[in-house]
Amino acid sequence: MTSHSPYILTLALLGFSLAASAQNPRPNPPKREGEVENQEITVEKSRRIELPPANRIFNKIPSLKQSAEERKVNYNFQDRPLTLGDPKTTPGVLPPSRTQAEAQPTYNNYVKLGAGNYGSFLGEAFVGTTGPQNVVLEGSLKHLSSGIGPVDGKNSGQSDTRFNITGKYLTDAIKLQADAGYQREGFFFYGYGRRPEVPNRDDIRQRLNTYNFRVGLENANTDNTIDYSLRTGITLLNDRYDAAEFDWGTNFKGSLGITDKVFALVAADAYVTQRTDQFVDNRNLYRVKPTFKYATPLLTITAGVNAVNETDRRLEINNTRAFPIVDIDVAPVGNVHFFAGIDGDIQRNTLRTLLNENRWLSPQIPLANTIKLGDYYGGVKGQAGGGFSFEGKVSYARYRNFYTFNNTFPDTTKFFALYDAGTARVLNLTGEVGYSQRDKFRSNLRVDFYRYDLDLLEAAWHRPRIAGRWTNSYILNKKLFVTADLYFYEGLQARNFVSNTTYKLPAIWDANVKIDYFLGRQFAAFVSLNNIVGQNYQRYLYYPVQGLNFLGGITYSF
Repeated sequence: MTSHSPYILTLALLGFSLAASAQNPRPNPPKREGEVENQEITVEKSRRIELPPANRIFNKIPSLKQSAEERKVNYNFQDRPLTLGDPKTTPGVLPPSRTQAEAQPTYNNYVKLGAGNYGSFLGEAFVGTTGPQNVVLEGSLKHLSSGIGPVDGKNSGQSDTRFNITGKYLTDAIKLQADAGYQREGFFFYGYGRRPEVPNRDDIRQRLNTYNFRVGLENANTDNTIDYSLRTGITLLNDRYDAAEFDWGTNFKGSLGITDKVFALVAADAYVTQRTDQFVDNRNLYRVKPTFKYATPLLTITAGVNAVNETDRRLEINNTRAFPIVDIDVAPVGNVHFFAGIDGDIQRNTLRTLLNENRWLSPQIPLANTIKLGDYYGGVKGQAGGGFSFEGKVSYARYRNFYTFNNTFPDTTKFFALYDAGTARVLNLTGEVGYSQRDKFRSNLRVDFYRYDLDLLEAAWHRPRIAGRWTNSYILNKKLFVTADLYFYEGLQARNFVSNTTYKLPAIWDANVKIDYFLGRQFAAFVSLNNIVGQNYQRYLYYPVQGLNFLGGITYSF
């Protein structure tokens, strides 16, 4: 990879000239359709109202007593993101909590309708049925839109439509699942600021379409000595400006219990990707990660190697790297754990993953994977009793092709990914504390501090120095369900390369409250208040979000 780093840097820095030829809106662009994110709606069939699991990023604390459940591999099939803390803010009206299904366990299906300010509308439906021979079928449909937005009314409206079908086959030995979905997201490049003439809506319109199909097979018997999971799927993405991406990913994870204290683990991934945007770019990645784990009540050691091969035909890259993996966890006293370790990886950056972070991307954006050369970390975590838990962690990581987002030149309404082809160093301090009162109240507070030391980029554009979140959920009398959260960003910087001006964006405070009230066995009312502070903050330069926005409606379960 080192021999090709100058080429990637050149591609990143000269990308502005590429963008300049592509920034001017094309007359009558082909109208394709699209989408960014995938989500699944899960219906809780328990007969009790239970608080959802806290949204925590604590490393799992090993049990002091060995059990068969510890041998179960915790599978995660999503791409591993660049772990630089990007708490979710609310640029538009968010849907209310999906707790209506939990409140009406007798009725597994529901229809939801709602409306709010900014011309917002929510329509959602879920249908699930259990067929013969352990077959479960589920289908969901959701549409959420805002007719107007924070800038020039309809010129900053947005819409998101999602459809998904899931089939599951369950036995005592295996679980087989297949998913097919389609999502469409429509929005506008409204970050044009004050201009003598308002742009034509067709010139700033964007649509994203995502089609996906996945099938997976995993072991359902946790008592087996061998545990495994295999999943493969295809995702197709296209937009309104002739960009498209084909992504086929296959993931395998397995474990083998050698003794009561020693386990052999293996993870393998294969991704075949083709991005088309004026040029065709074939980008593949293959990963195998064998490790061994030794676990006792006082000491847990995981050690292995992560071998990754990446290819990029356009950049003429065929690079293979091996990273050591070591994690040590010591529990000298009760439920207090001290941990330390090192790991590394090649983290995939695709058009879809970058759009998930910033949807206002420029056409023909360069793509390059980020190499985490090494992440050295350590800290303490545990349970303090009385429902309290905590974690403190320090991490020092080195990256190659560390990326940031910044406005393009000369069209500042779109964004480019800028890569640092040198060695970027990131120091991250994390503090987290949680409190849980069973079946009634949960609270979790996390704060991250970042320091960026970059080689070739002037600054970590649009990345925060401080990121925090505080989430809470509360149930009153099994009829009133309340969730409240607060997100905080500080230290965002951006650069306008047209005026050669650097901007320090104001700190972001985003507070939200969602309330569900159950009116009876089949009806529930909901209201969602977002951005209560009413701040039209800018997570990305020139893109203010909606101020105080709300959404209310009713759910019927059947």
